[in-house]
Amino acid sequence: MNAEDYVTLLDWRRRVADLYSDVRERLPFDAPAAHARWLQSERAGFRGLPYYGYDPRFAKRARIRPLPEERYDVGTSTGGVIPFVRFGAVDLDVGSLEVFWLDAYSGGVFLPFRDATAGTTTYGGGRYLLDTAKSADLGASGEELVLDFNFSYHPSCRYDPKWVCPLAPLGNRLQVAIEAGERM
Repeated sequence: MNAEDYVTLLDWRRRVADLYSDVRERLPFDAPAAHARWLQSERAGFRGLPYYGYDPRFAKRARIRPLPEERYDVGTSTGGVIPFVRFGAVDLDVGSLEVFWLDAYSGGVFLPFRDATAGTTTYGGGRYLLDTAKSADLGASGEELVLDFNFSYHPSCRYDPKWVCPLAPLGNRLQVAIEAGERM
């Protein structure tokens, strides 16, 4: 990457953080409106991405069930690994998903998943439900995380192979189809 790419990335991350802040404010009062705000793109000439329509069945909340902390190397889109610490899991009506802490400079809670749509209507490597290193989180309601699959999105490597993306590990593969969030 050159210097201009880094500045563009910095600006994008700032806009993502602002967007999620706005969405978190709207979500408790009007989830479809919060979702519509999340879908808006502010980049000139960008026509947007395809998404499933908002479906309240995929709006979840869950407490993190503590697990013994375990260092975990999550596989990436390029065949490498990124170090994480698995520290818990969330138990949802669609299955359980492990929750990770990014064990690198900026840290952050990370929750990727792969479901029965992977490789057909969504990216084969899975999608992200929560990635606080990118400010992509919907917050909490009391002691429960807000985990709304309507806001799930493909990792950057889906669009450009220059990005190295951690993919959903085996413990985060759901047997059901989550027809919510970003699609191909």
